[in-house]
Amino acid sequence: MGRLDDKVAIVTGAARGTGAATARRFAAEGARVVLADVLEEAGRAVAKEIGDAACFVHLDVGSEAEWRRAVSESAERFGRLDVLVNNAAVLHMASIADTEVADFERVVRVNQLGTFLGIKSVIEPMKRAGGGSIVNVASVDGLRGQNGIVAYASSKWAVRGITRVAALELGRFGIRVNAVCPEAGSAHMVQPYMPPGVEVEKVIPRMQPNLATQRSRSLDELIGDVVNAVLFLASDESRSCTGSDLLCEGGNLAGRVVKGAPGAG
Repeated sequence: MGRLDDKVAIVTGAARGTGAATARRFAAEGARVVLADVLEEAGRAVAKEIGDAACFVHLDVGSEAEWRRAVSESAERFGRLDVLVNNAAVLHMASIADTEVADFERVVRVNQLGTFLGIKSVIEPMKRAGGGSIVNVASVDGLRGQNGIVAYASSKWAVRGITRVAALELGRFGIRVNAVCPEAGSAHMVQPYMPPGVEVEKVIPRMQPNLATQRSRSLDELIGDVVNAVLFLASDESRSCTGSDLLCEGGNLAGRVVKGAPGAG
């Protein structure tokens, strides 16, 4: 038996990266999956790879009208809705002084408004299904500060706040709402900000070594850990979890290792 048998899930940003990996894993665990993205060709390719348990819908997560259409198409195809994974996100890297209003608003529209609209759009179908689970993909950058990502960090801190409010309001309908806070995500978001010739898949693991293993891990391994966390929160295994953050940040928030001090190794 799969951990998501008989469940229907919408995964946003599912054409690549964490979203695509999540969709594949959900289907392998028995779910029927709606892959939602603005990247038509890539999204349809992943859905075709998964097979009959998947379909693709075009979705601009910042558009309320497109959310209504996507949810309606999902219901027509699979009959119900049990899980929403708000994964779609964009990144803008610049100092505060160099961040234009349009850049800030673009990030907030996808990462923050998109999460809000996703939650709002699935309330009624999840109520009809007798409950459900909403998993919002936040970030380690929604738990700390870092220079150069004022728009992104703002949006991910907001996702955590939205998660808590939604958990409080929707719990009476049997709808759980949680956030996952990973240390790494899609290479496609970071690549535009890397110097020419630099492979982000190799850089990110070196930037964020996992303290539990004291070694750099591949980006695929890091994303796999995030998918495991999302799967847990989507499944009935996490029935006691709502309004919470599940951290997959490799010990980045534990503090710092002081070389030469006792316990440093």
